[in-house]
Amino acid sequence: MNAHPNNAPLLRYRTMRRIRSFEERVGELFLRGESAGSMLHLSIGEEAVVGMTDAMAAGDTFTTHHRGHGVFLGRGADPARMMAEIAGKEAGYCRGKGGSMHIADRALGHLGANAIVGGGIPHVVGAGLTCRNRRSGQISVAFFGDGAMSQGILYEAMNMAALWKLPVIFACINNQYGMGTRVDRSAGHLDFPARARGFGLLAERADGADVEAVHACARSLVAAARDGRPGYLEIDAYRFFGHARMDKSPYRTPEEEAAGRARDPLARAREQLAAGGLADAADLERIDAEAAAEMDAALAAAIAAAPPGAPTMFEDVYAPGTPAPRTQSGRLSAILSEGARA
Repeated sequence: MNAHPNNAPLLRYRTMRRIRSFEERVGELFLRGESAGSMLHLSIGEEAVVGMTDAMAAGDTFTTHHRGHGVFLGRGADPARMMAEIAGKEAGYCRGKGGSMHIADRALGHLGANAIVGGGIPHVVGAGLTCRNRRSGQISVAFFGDGAMSQGILYEAMNMAALWKLPVIFACINNQYGMGTRVDRSAGHLDFPARARGFGLLAERADGADVEAVHACARSLVAAARDGRPGYLEIDAYRFFGHARMDKSPYRTPEEEAAGRARDPLARAREQLAAGGLADAADLERIDAEAAAEMDAALAAAIAAAPPGAPTMFEDVYAPGTPAPRTQSGRLSAILSEGARA
C-alpha cells in the first residue's frame, strides 16, 4: 500500500517515529560524551504530543519545558540543527549556546525552552496578548509537565488569560512524575482540568497513548482559543525512562514500568492505522527505516560539527549595538597604562 500524502494519521505517526528515533540518538550522544552539559531529558513515551502540535498552524507560537525536544520537532524543527545544538555546536539553532534546555527559534514560533519548572508559561500570556491586540488570529501554547501544576505562576497565568480572553492554551504533558516524585504524592487533587475550569478555561484530558484522541481534543481547544476562549489540555502519558539520562528510576518498580511502557503511543498508532486500512506493515517499516536513517545522519553530523569559536562567546548575548566586553587582558593593559601615566 502506498500511503497518500494527505493521510493525516499516518503523517502524525511519522512525526512520532521521528521524535522517538531522535531521542534515542540524543541518548547515544550523551553516552558518547558528546552532549553539551550533563542533563538531558528524553520525551520517549510522550510522543502523542504530536496531536497538539499538529493542531496548531503556521505563525502560532509556543514555549516548552526542559523535556521539549518532541514538541519542537512536532512544530517542524530540523533534527540536524537540534542535534547540533544539544551537542553545543556552532551549527545548532542557538549556535550551541542554548543546548537541550534553552533551545529557541523565533522563525518556527519557538519562544524558548526553559529549565525552570513553569518558567515558560507566562511568556505565552504576553504572546497571546500581542496576538489579541494585533487581531492576528494566531494562538500561543505553553507546553509543560505535571510538576508545573504545583507552581503558582501557572495559576496567575491562567487567571490572566481567562480575564483578558487571550488566544492561549496551557498544555500539560502529565508523565506521572516530577523528577522522582509521583504525581499522586505531590498533589492532593488530581483532577487537573477541574483546576483550569475553576479559572474559567475550557479544559480537556486526553489519553497520552492515543495521538488521535489528543488531536481531537486539541483541535477543539485551538478553535476556541482563536475565538478568544483560552483552554487547558492534559495529555496523560507515561515517562518511559528516568528524569534525566543518568536517572535509573530506583523509585519505580519493574512492574510499574512495564505497565507504563505498555501504553506506547507508537504501538497504539500502528494498531489504529492497520485497523483503519490507512497503512500496512510495509508502509510503517519504511517510515521507521527513514526516520532511523535521518537521525543517524543528524547524530553523525553533530559529532563531526565544529564548536563555536571563542570570539563568538558574547555574540547573541547582549542587545544589538552593545559594545562587546573587553577581554581581561585588554582591561589589565588599560589599567597598567593609566598607572604608568600617573
